[in-house]
Amino acid sequence: MNEMAGKVAVVTGSTRGIGRAIADALLKERFRVVVTARTARDVEERVDAYQKEFPGCVTGFPCDVRKYEQVQNLMAHTVETFGGLDVLVNNAGVGGFGNVDTLPIEKWQECIETNLTGVFYCCRIAIPLMRQRGGGYIFNISSLAGKNAFPGATAYNASKFGLNGFSEALMQEVRYDNIKVSYIAPGSVDTQFGGRGTPKAGWALLPEDIARVVVDLLRHDPRSLPSYVEIRPSKPPKKS
Repeated sequence: MNEMAGKVAVVTGSTRGIGRAIADALLKERFRVVVTARTARDVEERVDAYQKEFPGCVTGFPCDVRKYEQVQNLMAHTVETFGGLDVLVNNAGVGGFGNVDTLPIEKWQECIETNLTGVFYCCRIAIPLMRQRGGGYIFNISSLAGKNAFPGATAYNASKFGLNGFSEALMQEVRYDNIKVSYIAPGSVDTQFGGRGTPKAGWALLPEDIARVVVDLLRHDPRSLPSYVEIRPSKPPKKS
């Protein structure tokens, strides 16, 4: 018996990259999945593709997680369509790369508001819905950059350092509501994230590796909680 069958998940930023891989994996586990991203056309195209393989198990709703009202509408659509919420995957994220003295203010704001404030908005609305279901699971997709700072990434580092602290505190706040919180910190993943191209092919993680972690945690025995998971390429290029 598949205990995940019929459960409901919202995956933010799920039209490409890590989010899409997580949505793929959850649908294969017979979840009902809400696909969401900022661009309506991307959401529509992804939902259309999924409906062919998983009819009746997927819906889509465009949402900019920086906008609280849009997040409210996303969660309302989830409840109206599937009756509730069991799993939230906060995956939507952007890069904010550039030195402090040259980084555009708008880039700083976009990075912090998407990677951190957006997670707060989603969790704030999702938690009461999970309590109504008797519990749930929140996954926050962080990064090794949340522990390892590097120059040119002050905005991104700040957002992920903040996300880690947020996740730790949230985990303690909701654990007795039967709501689990795990934050997953990948190293280099072979995606187009940050507009930096794909020079990592052949050695980097794949989005499916992160999705596998999410599914494994959902199957994990409830008596223990792997609250923080680092996953990195096993053989990155040697430093000269």
